[in-house]
Amino acid sequence: MEHALKSISKAGIPEAIAKTELYRYLNEPEEAESICHDILAIEPNHQLALRVLGLSITDQFTGAPSDRYAEVQAIFERLENFYERFYYLGLLNERRAKVQLRAGRPLHALRVLFEEALRCFAEAEKIRPPGNDDAVLRWNRCVRLLHSHSATEQQNAEEAIDFGDSNPY
Repeated sequence: MEHALKSISKAGIPEAIAKTELYRYLNEPEEAESICHDILAIEPNHQLALRVLGLSITDQFTGAPSDRYAEVQAIFERLENFYERFYYLGLLNERRAKVQLRAGRPLHALRVLFEEALRCFAEAEKIRPPGNDDAVLRWNRCVRLLHSHSATEQQNAEEAIDFGDSNPY
């Protein structure tokens, strides 16, 4: 027997959105993603559902080639508000770079992702709503991460050179 998906009611969307946020907080992004698909099935351009869907998918990134980067990019490009579009595309690139870093890829290989994140955050900052410093906060985090990892890579390179010089063989 094959089971079919059921539709939620339009009146149930606010409660469904609340559940997506709860599932993300509980570190159950797959549950949040499923609910977002239910919302988008009846209201395809629901902006909050699109944002939460994209974030829920990025919560599942592992640094593997199977991560759904292109899917998230397409979702965030559907955001109608230009500030949000730039901001969330910046988050996508930042999260993609950070998960690759955690997976062991060297910083120099990820610089292009961080640079794209910074570009998006800079664009978002230009058109941000008054009092909204989210793009600035994300920018600063990326810059601090780049500085700390650059210093670590430089120190590791210097230690390797020092070790090479002291090796009598």
